[in-house]
Amino acid sequence: MNKLKFQLIISALLIIVGCGLLIAGFCVPPVGKIDNSVLIAFGEILTFVGTVFGIDYSYKSKIQKNKNCDEEK
Repeated sequence: MNKLKFQLIISALLIIVGCGLLIAGFCVPPVGKIDNSVLIAFGEILTFVGTVFGIDYSYKSKIQKNKNCDEEK
């Protein structure tokens, strides 16, 4: 599997899981051992990491396209 494709898949999964945990932090009453603030903080961290991976993927794919265009000329 291509490294850029793998990075895109992981970033999308991290964003989805992070957003899910953010939603769960607002919907779940504090009956368990995990406090809402922990769920929210972890969700924000995963969302941030997913975004950073996605931005890195975007720039790497643009650089790779430019290299391919230069090689064809």
